[in-house]
Amino acid sequence: MLSATFCVPLRAQTEYIAYLMDNSTETHTPASEHLLWQIFVTFFKIGAFTFGGGWAMISIIEREIVTTHRWISREDFLDLLAVAQSLPGILAVNIAVAVGDRVAMRRGSIVAALGTILPSFLIILTIAIFLTPELINNNPTLIKIFKGIRPAVVALIVAPVISAARAAHIDWRTAIIPIGVALLIWSKIPVVSNPILWIVLGAVGGILAFKRSMHNVFKSGEGHA
Repeated sequence: MLSATFCVPLRAQTEYIAYLMDNSTETHTPASEHLLWQIFVTFFKIGAFTFGGGWAMISIIEREIVTTHRWISREDFLDLLAVAQSLPGILAVNIAVAVGDRVAMRRGSIVAALGTILPSFLIILTIAIFLTPELINNNPTLIKIFKGIRPAVVALIVAPVISAARAAHIDWRTAIIPIGVALLIWSKIPVVSNPILWIVLGAVGGILAFKRSMHNVFKSGEGHA
């Protein structure tokens, strides 16, 4: 999360806003019903078989969207992820809406969001109707299942962080930034532990880095002139 937040937020938000504006017209070919059904089934499957939510879903979403279906590139996925984590709301739904919109415009974003939300809704509804807290807490089988799931959830959270770091070209020199910010957020110190602060600072840093790179390019061009 932190690597994506610091390395791509400005470019991601700019490109994605521009993309939404470009797709606001009706000149694009509507998504086929088959594609919409594929999007719904894919996100329904992800929502139904992923425990932990949020970041635990990202590696599975990336595998399905980038590797299996090849709807978007890994770089585009990381851009959308940076935007999704910067916006209010549930991360899994945000990224589903962003990916669905990129693949099949507005209808794609709707079916992707429904596919992500419906499994949890149906499962919670079933639990609320048929299972009581006492039955769940006193069931040794369920307790063992949840104990086995927890380590897997940690791995699912770590996997997209490593993938994002590689795609963002994080090396030993720049790794101190996401690691340092992670420690500050984890410290629970007032103000500096607020993730929103670091998202804003990351955006400002991106602007300054972009201006500096453009200045260097301009100076280099003058030198060759």
